Amino acid sequence: MNAPTEHQIILYNGVPAFAIIPYAEYLQFTVKPKEKVYFPSDVVQKHALEGKSLVRAWCEYKGLSQEEVARQLKISQPAYAKMEKPSSRLRLTTKTKISAVLGISPAQLTLTDFP
Repeated sequence: MNAPTEHQIILYNGVPAFAIIPYAEYLQFTVKPKEKVYFPSDVVQKHALEGKSLVRAWCEYKGLSQEEVARQLKISQPAYAKMEKPSSRLRLTTKTKISAVLGISPAQLTLTDFP
C-alpha cells in the first residue's frame, strides 16, 4: 500500500473523536522492536544461583543499600524491602522508578521481556 491514503475522521457530537488510518501506519505508532536486554554475570549469578530477586541482585551489583534506594524512591526502607522479595510482583511503573534509581532499563528487572 504505497499510494497516499487520506485519513478518515469520525465525529462525535460534532467533535473529532476517532481517526481511521492505514494499518501499517498504525503499527509504526504502536509496535516497538524488542530491545536487547543484557545482564552482568554477577546479576545473573545472584538471581539464578542464589535465588535473589532481580531488584535485589541489581542493588547488590550497584553497591546500593535498601536505605539508599528507599530514600531516592521517597518511600520507607521496610516498604522497599518488600519490593526486593523474590515473591514480589511489581507493577511496570514501580519497575520504571526503581530502574531509574539503579540506572538500568525497566526490562532489566523483568525476565519476561526476553524473546
